[in-house]
Amino acid sequence: MNNSNWRHQCRNQLDSNELFKLENYAEESEKLFSLQVPHSYLQSINFADKNDPLLLQILPHKLESQKDENYKNDPVGDLKSRKTKGVIHKYHGRVLLIATGACAINCRYCFRRNFPYTENNASAKNWKHAIEYISAETSLHEVILSGGDPLMLSTSVLQKFTEQLVNLKHIKTLRIHTRMPVVSPERITTNFLNWLNEIELNKVIVIHSNHPNELTESHREVFSRIKNTNTHLLNQSVLLKKINDNAETLCELSHKLFDLGVLPYYLHQLDKVSGASHFQVSDNHAKLIYKEMMSQLPGYLVPKLVQEIAGKSNKTPII
Repeated sequence: MNNSNWRHQCRNQLDSNELFKLENYAEESEKLFSLQVPHSYLQSINFADKNDPLLLQILPHKLESQKDENYKNDPVGDLKSRKTKGVIHKYHGRVLLIATGACAINCRYCFRRNFPYTENNASAKNWKHAIEYISAETSLHEVILSGGDPLMLSTSVLQKFTEQLVNLKHIKTLRIHTRMPVVSPERITTNFLNWLNEIELNKVIVIHSNHPNELTESHREVFSRIKNTNTHLLNQSVLLKKINDNAETLCELSHKLFDLGVLPYYLHQLDKVSGASHFQVSDNHAKLIYKEMMSQLPGYLVPKLVQEIAGKSNKTPII
């Protein structure tokens, strides 16, 4: 797959005039957190259904203006764990880099929707500081590229970073958190795959899919090509009210992921970020859903149900 036009595919493809026709669309919510939907994802949305689970993930909703003191701009404590520009070190042995603030899709529940990327971005010009920190912290063994979405960076920029990273003997694993293979599979170009194949580290890509409707047969080849670079493919989801808050949907997602070559990894309780309270599923309901999933799925298809709590040294299991 060699599509040099992937950036064009990532541009918002939804006409603003069409938005006003959609029930619950709120222009003031879009001003606070912009709408961004790539072409491929748009094709899977059923706009005739106001409750379409993909539409609900991207539509600026009037409920985003609800005020709740329990919902914060930085719900997981990223800024308190910042070590240098764009470097977040929370957990033993692993460090996370905010590689970019850009995304192909703006998910309305995103826990970094209010994140100050301008001041906290390990972009190419700041990678020197990131490499210096990683080099000095010899207890580290894994580097996680996050964002935003790190695959919004060009392959050449990613390559320049990993060329420095592989020289650090204590680093064994590169992990990439990305929604791009799901929402804009055109990004997985031949150049990208060549870069991935050449990295002499353990490689993990964690994709993000919340609903089986996001995955089509066309993703099979994309995921297969990634796996052919000796890269492990995992998925993390967020439990979202009216989108996937039932065992039937989540079991279907696990089966579909596995059929496409991806293992379910995490099912996150919503991070309580300002503007996303309407997506919240109660812990009690989450536990009931999860127990039903465990009764219906083999163990290897049951993702871990977790909550990230600011200041904790690990993600907290809910059940």
